[in-house]
Amino acid sequence: MAKEWQRAVLELLQRPGNGHCADCGAPDPDWASYTLGVFICLSCSAIHRNIPQVSKVKSVRLDAWDQAQVEFMASHGNSAARVMYEPKVPSFYYRPTPSDCLLLREQWIRAKYERQEFTDPEKQEPYSAGYREGFLWKRGRDNGQFLSRKFVLTEREGALKYFNRNDAKEPKAVMKIEHLNATFQPGKIGHPHGLQVTYLKDNSTRNIFIYHEDGKEMVDWFNALRAARFHYLQVAFPGASDADLVPKLTRSYLKEGYMEKTGPKQTEGFRKRWFTMDDRRLMYFKDPLDAFARGEVFIGSREGGYTVLDRLPPAAQGHHWPHGITIITPERQFLLACETEPEQRAWVEAFRKVVGRPMLPQEYAVEAHFKHKP
Repeated sequence: MAKEWQRAVLELLQRPGNGHCADCGAPDPDWASYTLGVFICLSCSAIHRNIPQVSKVKSVRLDAWDQAQVEFMASHGNSAARVMYEPKVPSFYYRPTPSDCLLLREQWIRAKYERQEFTDPEKQEPYSAGYREGFLWKRGRDNGQFLSRKFVLTEREGALKYFNRNDAKEPKAVMKIEHLNATFQPGKIGHPHGLQVTYLKDNSTRNIFIYHEDGKEMVDWFNALRAARFHYLQVAFPGASDADLVPKLTRSYLKEGYMEKTGPKQTEGFRKRWFTMDDRRLMYFKDPLDAFARGEVFIGSREGGYTVLDRLPPAAQGHHWPHGITIITPERQFLLACETEPEQRAWVEAFRKVVGRPMLPQEYAVEAHFKHKP
């Protein structure tokens, strides 16, 4: 009889909506919450185990199922759960994917099932009110120490500000929502709740690194920043749909990692640098946690004369790493080298994806600025 019930559970996976994890969207889930009635992936099932008062999980293939559990799953399922637990998810709220960090997936699952934030808009006030203030740990630019700093996000002023002292009247920095991005970087920052915030200062990229010990607090800050960006873009592009605006709220980097580079004359030796590909800006840093890039390169489109080659010119010398890349721009060539062939392939793929994309009107202004940099 037990095998029959297990077969019945496997058949439920074929129903529309059940073929992907209810929480992160990963294909072919093989776990289930038999108290919530949803099919989930192995990774998300581990998070469900941490909230046993709400969710109890079983393997679809390895555990025994009884009639009551199978009937409960049959009467619920992922599509029904979406209606029950996600009826009022704000457009700006970040829905995690399988590749996102543990914190984003955990807080999404807790928000849905434990706190039930998406059934009652009043529970969404921490990130939807248009104003937020609090203390976050911020990495010092010069000494690398994390110190408690007061942060204020105000949609009315279109800015995120932080203060070096609690009683300071003037902020240490004002980051305009218009040019702000935020992405979780737990590995780079060395904290599971680490967030990297970037903004433009004098049209150059500036990084700050922050975290909060409370995971919910940090994800609320992240979604508050997305809400502020969303409302700014709604005003800036009044005809745009939510579907057009949501991908522009925050972005993950296309690629990050170490490469070697040489200077514009290509006569000095290659030096190891940390590179970040942020949309069309390729930035390099001496250290991954530097506040400012040592240099930035604009990567335009093929039509504009930009090309990427998976090799170095024959005359290139001085590089320690064997796998070369040449970026050709209308002004000059940039010579880079990767330690391994898989890294080279990944970088070339990222560069070619950008070069193969037509330029947007606003990107021509950015390109012009790079051409006229002193």
